[in-house]
Amino acid sequence: MDYLKEYHKWCTEEVFDKETKKELEAIKNNEDEIKDRFYKELEFGTAGLRGIIGAGTNRMNQYTVGKATQGLANFIKKEKGEERGVVISYDSRKMSPEFSKETALILNANGIKTYLFDSLRPVPELSFAVRELKCIAGIMITASHNPPKYNGYKVYWEDGAQIVSPKDKQIIEEVRKVTDYKEIKKISEEQATAEGLFHIIGEEIDEKYQEVLRKLVLNPEIVKKQGKELKIVYTPLHGTGNIPVRTILKSLGFENVMVVPEQELPDGNFPTVSYPNPEDPKAFTLALKLAKKENADVILATDPDADRLGVYAKDSKTGEYRSFTGNMSGLLIAEYELSQRKEQNKLPQNGVLIKTIVSSNLADAIAKYYNVELIEVLTGFKYIGEQMRIFEETNSHTYLFGFEESYGCLVGTHARDKDAIVAVMALCEAAAYYKEQGLTLWDQMIKIYEKYGFYKEGLLSITLEGADGAQKIKEMLENMRSHPITKIGDSKVTKFRDYEKGIIKDIETGKEEETTLPKSNVLYYDLEEDAWCCVRPSGTEPKIKFYMGVKGTSMEDAENKLNILTDFMKKLANQ
Repeated sequence: MDYLKEYHKWCTEEVFDKETKKELEAIKNNEDEIKDRFYKELEFGTAGLRGIIGAGTNRMNQYTVGKATQGLANFIKKEKGEERGVVISYDSRKMSPEFSKETALILNANGIKTYLFDSLRPVPELSFAVRELKCIAGIMITASHNPPKYNGYKVYWEDGAQIVSPKDKQIIEEVRKVTDYKEIKKISEEQATAEGLFHIIGEEIDEKYQEVLRKLVLNPEIVKKQGKELKIVYTPLHGTGNIPVRTILKSLGFENVMVVPEQELPDGNFPTVSYPNPEDPKAFTLALKLAKKENADVILATDPDADRLGVYAKDSKTGEYRSFTGNMSGLLIAEYELSQRKEQNKLPQNGVLIKTIVSSNLADAIAKYYNVELIEVLTGFKYIGEQMRIFEETNSHTYLFGFEESYGCLVGTHARDKDAIVAVMALCEAAAYYKEQGLTLWDQMIKIYEKYGFYKEGLLSITLEGADGAQKIKEMLENMRSHPITKIGDSKVTKFRDYEKGIIKDIETGKEEETTLPKSNVLYYDLEEDAWCCVRPSGTEPKIKFYMGVKGTSMEDAENKLNILTDFMKKLANQ
C-alpha cells in the first residue's frame, strides 16, 4: 500500500469529514506517524477488528468500522438473514457508543434489523442475546483488556459464538471486496426506526440472562447460609461488569459485596490502571487495599467487556492474599462443578470438559478422575463455542465446563463465549462451600495440587509493534519451524506439533500423525514428565507468546522446573 497516496486521499476526498482531515493535517510533517496509520488496512481477521483509535486505514474509526460493517451486511444478505437481525452491544471504551450506533445504522441501510443495547453490556450477555432473540449475528464493540487507546469489533454468529471457519473467511472476503468508502450505505436513526429496522433492547434481556445464571447454582442452601458471612471485594475496572455482577450476587444472598469505589463507574480512560487487565497484578492495587481493610475472603476483578476474571484469595496459613492464574481459577471451578455434580448424581455419561491447547494439563487429570472426556481445541474461546454447537447439533456430548488460560471460562450453555459474570457467581458459590468446611479458595487450590500433582504454567509475551514487529514475529516462527528444538533445558522433546502443517511428529520414532485441528500458526513441544511449551503470535495484539507448563512434586519443584523453561524461551526469543 502506498501510504502517502492513501494519506493524501483521506486529506482531500469528500467522503471523509472535517474532524478526520483536521486530525491528519496535524501529522503532515511526521512521516513515521503517517506510515503507521496508512501502511496497511486494519485487518478484519478471524477475531474481527482491533486497533488504535484514530484516523487512517490502520486505525479504528467510523470509516474502518463502516467498511467492516458493510462487508458483514453483504454477507448477511447472501445468507438471507436480514429479517432475523443483528444484536449489538458495547463496552466502556472511547468511541464505543458511537461505533455501535454507526454499525446499527449501516446494517439498517442494508435492510437488516438491529437490536442495540440501551447502554453498555458485557460480552456474555451479547452472546446470550444472539441466541435468545434468534438473530443471525451479533457484534460487540470492545478491545477487551487492551490499553485505553484501543477499540475493537467482534463478530458473533447465530450460535452465539465468535465466527469460525468457514464463516470467518467468507465474511473476511466480503469485507475485502468493499474497496471504496463510498460503498458504505447510510441511513438516519429516524428513518431506520420508522421502517421497523432499529430497535433498542435492555432490561428484558438483563432479566432473562440473570434468571438463567441463577439456575446454575449447585448448592443454593449453602450460598444462602454462608452468603451472609463471606466477604467479597469486587472491581469492574471501569468496565461493564459492575451492574450484572452486583445484581447476580445480591439475588443469590451474598450480602457483603464491596465494590472498589474508585473503579466502579465506566470510564474509557481507565484512570486508575495503566492496563485494564485482570491478568496484571497492578490492576488489583486498589482492590487489595480495600480487601486488607475489610478482611475480605476473596477479591475479584473483571476486564472492561467482562469476559475475563482475575482472582485473589486469602491463604489461611499466612493471612496473605494470593493471586490465581487463569488456569488456577478455571480449574478450581472445574473441580468444584464436577465434584458437586458427582456428589449429587448429576454427572452425565457423556460429559465433556474442554480446554485450549495452551491451558494446563491439570485439566486432563481432573477429567480422568471424574471419568469425563477431555477435548482440546485451538487457542480462542470461539473453538470451545464451536464444540458446544456441535454437541447441540449431534446430541453426542454434554458440555460441563470450558476454560482457557487467559482468565476466561464458561459454566452453563446460555452463552458461547467466556463469561466472567457466571465465573464470579461460580467462584463465590465455591468460596461459600469451602468456607463451610473451614477452607479459603487458596486452601482448596492447594488441596487440588496435593490430589493431582503440582502443575504450574507460565507465559512470556514479547510486544513487537508496527510493520517491522510483524515481520520479526513471522521470521521468529519460521526459524523455529525450520530448526526444530529437540531439548529444552534438561528435558527432551518427545513430540513436536506444527499446527500450521497439521502434523504431530514423534521425535524418537519419526512417525507423523495429523493434529485433527484447524490449521494455525502454532508450534507446540511435548516434553518429558508432563511438561510442554507452545509458541504462537497473538491474534489480537502485536505480540509473540511463549506458553509453558510443568508438573512438579511440590510447589518449589514446579517453580524450579518452570524457571528453567522460561529462561530457555527468553534466550530463544532474543536470538
